[in-house]
Amino acid sequence: MNESVHGHEVMRMIAAAPEPYSRKQLSDAVETQFGQHARFHTCSAQGMTLDELLQFLSERAKLTEVNGLLNVPRESICDHE
Repeated sequence: MNESVHGHEVMRMIAAAPEPYSRKQLSDAVETQFGQHARFHTCSAQGMTLDELLQFLSERAKLTEVNGLLNVPRESICDHE
């Protein structure tokens, strides 16, 4: 079983991408980086799939999706793990 990955890592991937990711592109990149069965956690939630993490971040206004492309403002990424 893979270790849980902090949601900040996915947020950093999105923010650092030269072009915005679609959900499919992000899913492919996350699978390459963290493995097919990766699970994610945040400071207040654990055991999330990528889709659950994206929903969690969206509900907290840390992730936006416009025209099918994902965006994370750098100021929404805190530096703690």
